[in-house]
Amino acid sequence: MKVSFNIKGMTCAACATRIERTLKKMDGVQNAVVNLAVEKASLEYDPKKINVDAIQKKVTAIGFEIVADKVDLKISGMTCAACAARIEKKLNTLPGVAKATVNLATEKATVSYFPASLRINDMKQAIEKLGFQAEKTGDTVNADKERAAREGEIRRQKTLLTFSALLSLPLVFVMVAELLQWNWVPAILFNKYFQLALATPIQFVAGAQFYKDAYYALKNKSANMSVLVALGTSAAYFYSLAMTLWGHPHGGEMHVYFETSGIIITLIILGKLLEAIAKGKTSEAIKKLMGLQAKTARVIRDGHEQEIPIEEVVRGDLIMVRPGEKIPVDGVIREGYSAIDESMLTGESLPVDKKAGDEVIGATINRQGTFKFEATKIGKDTALAQIITIVEEAQGSKAPIQRMADVISAYFVPAVIGVGVVTFLAWYFIVEPGNFTRALINATAVLVIACPCALGLATPTSIMVGTGKGAEQGILIKGGEHLENAHKLNIVVLDKTGTITKGQPEVTDIINFSAFEEKEILFWAAVAEKGSEHPLGQAIVKQGRSVFGDLPDAERFTAIPGRGVEAMIKDQTVILGTRKLMEERQVPMAGLENLMSELENQGKTAMLMARNDIIVAILAVADTVKESSREAIGELQQMGIEVIMITGDNQRTAQAIAHQVGITHVLAEVLPEDKAKEVEKLKAQGKKVAMVGDGINDAPALAIADVGMAIGTGTDVAMEAADITLMRGDLRSIPASIALSRATMNNIKQNLFWALFYNTLGIPIAAMGLLNPVVAGGAMAFSSVSVVSNALRLKGWSYTPLSR
Repeated sequence: MKVSFNIKGMTCAACATRIERTLKKMDGVQNAVVNLAVEKASLEYDPKKINVDAIQKKVTAIGFEIVADKVDLKISGMTCAACAARIEKKLNTLPGVAKATVNLATEKATVSYFPASLRINDMKQAIEKLGFQAEKTGDTVNADKERAAREGEIRRQKTLLTFSALLSLPLVFVMVAELLQWNWVPAILFNKYFQLALATPIQFVAGAQFYKDAYYALKNKSANMSVLVALGTSAAYFYSLAMTLWGHPHGGEMHVYFETSGIIITLIILGKLLEAIAKGKTSEAIKKLMGLQAKTARVIRDGHEQEIPIEEVVRGDLIMVRPGEKIPVDGVIREGYSAIDESMLTGESLPVDKKAGDEVIGATINRQGTFKFEATKIGKDTALAQIITIVEEAQGSKAPIQRMADVISAYFVPAVIGVGVVTFLAWYFIVEPGNFTRALINATAVLVIACPCALGLATPTSIMVGTGKGAEQGILIKGGEHLENAHKLNIVVLDKTGTITKGQPEVTDIINFSAFEEKEILFWAAVAEKGSEHPLGQAIVKQGRSVFGDLPDAERFTAIPGRGVEAMIKDQTVILGTRKLMEERQVPMAGLENLMSELENQGKTAMLMARNDIIVAILAVADTVKESSREAIGELQQMGIEVIMITGDNQRTAQAIAHQVGITHVLAEVLPEDKAKEVEKLKAQGKKVAMVGDGINDAPALAIADVGMAIGTGTDVAMEAADITLMRGDLRSIPASIALSRATMNNIKQNLFWALFYNTLGIPIAAMGLLNPVVAGGAMAFSSVSVVSNALRLKGWSYTPLSR
């Protein structure tokens, strides 16, 4: 098989040679050519020995990146887990596909692929050859079209159900009449040809969908629910047809089972209808999020105000927003001021004051003033669109627990067919020798009772509802695996600044030891910190600007991570930072220890300032603890989770803050680059660790933790590295997210238990001849509905702290 893909990171011919040599050494790669000019690799490989995913990992391991595109395909026509598994298997065998996952509940395929080797149309054609329909989402499929498609499917199943039910009703009546021995029933109802006339349209019109689906499954050497339904109902129908046309071969009493095939098909269509309705409810969170978006925007172009659809807004447009209106896209206020209700994003109930220069976010609501803002992010780049994307991807992902269900589903239908054959043979030759009718009916019951749908829906429906419920409460979970991992956590590591504290520190003390005025000390400190991104440094800059207005740039600036800053200001060297920084620069600090300790015991961060290697002042900065921090930490501890605080601050300041919020285990004076190492140490002890942070320097630790949680009010880098984003910046979202994970996992386990228990119990009962095929069909139809309905119970979930 041949595949081509683009590679990022090559800088010279040696890079290309190294990649080529590495690829050629891989077992299963027959030939490889890497072209530096077009940054492309082309290779031939044996798919039996190696797959594209392994090739991609190898290239990544030697320091380069294979450029893969990602596409979501909306798939229609799937009826059970076996369908999803078949499509997934087919996509993963296509040359150029790195990874493909198919989700039965969302009816979507998510494919990571290499455009140089494969087109989207190739994927669609491969899916269509299996007997399904595929469309690219976000291209020809939007929310309205998806809703229309689902509603169309519901209408179709309703029509088929009505048609099938009307024809089945007389057959049900006959079945009941025979059971209760009613003598007053019109003779026409017992006429075999009349029953044949009723059953035939049910079998081949209402049941056509099962035959069609079964044909494509068998054609592709697979089997699914439709194969079982088609086999079971066909056995009953064609046996009855033979009895009607030719009679019993030995002249015995003639029994027909048209009601069995007709009623089974009717019940299964009812089950599919209820399942389609229930599955639609699992994605209501996405619909709610989409409903938040404004439909139009009032833009000012060429000096004129005009109302246009939101899709036509372009970056740089000046947009007018009046009181009570939704802000259409993300942007920056250029004129006017207002109070904005951002509760949909932050959960903060009070409106936030905004003025010129402040950012506004699309879908938030303007409460008071009129203002004009410049559109900076539109379409898929807006905050709301990114939230919707995260939730959609999470709902389309697979949790590790689903692997078990996938493996079982792959072997389930063939095994059931085998059990059905054994049941027929056992009854015909051993239990009741020669009784073809009894053997056939019992084998039919076995085929009909088995339902792989419930197994296939058990995990994805719960994941969909769980991630959607999280999104409603400001907890954005990036995938099913992260939702699953969260329930295993036993340690939560909290960054201090901006996570436990508000991240808005203020200068509290300037203790001057020099002949300079305090204002001069503040000026030097503010100019020195101007280039720093650290919140403590920014607090000094803010104080400086409040006194001096605009501040000049330092002639030279160096940030020393975890230590402080060094700057050249008017030919004077200014150093501002920790004791360690002063020790490294050999600046004398005699007599200052007690004073610094006193400040630190008050929870303040004390920084030494030196000018030309002489200490001139101590600047103390304090950051207040968030109101919710102590409560959230107490809730985590009540859940049996150990809480650790990690900070670059010195031990005394860290202990003072930790004491305020009830934390006993503190990791202080940890450099930014060492935070990830501390998380690694905890993981090496066998602990399941969550890291919670909001800053750029937290990103490596967030990425390496079992579950990384980013405070949503923090930086984009932190949120990108995290597995869960807590949009509201409230630490109570941490125990809430863990509780949601536990509730979702319990729900999944309930679903899997009932799906497996149902089949484990139902198949032997049917094989023993204790289950009527009609009852089996009804049970099969409602098993999927029960699983989806159980998942929907999560919609009523709300977090209740253990302390209440």
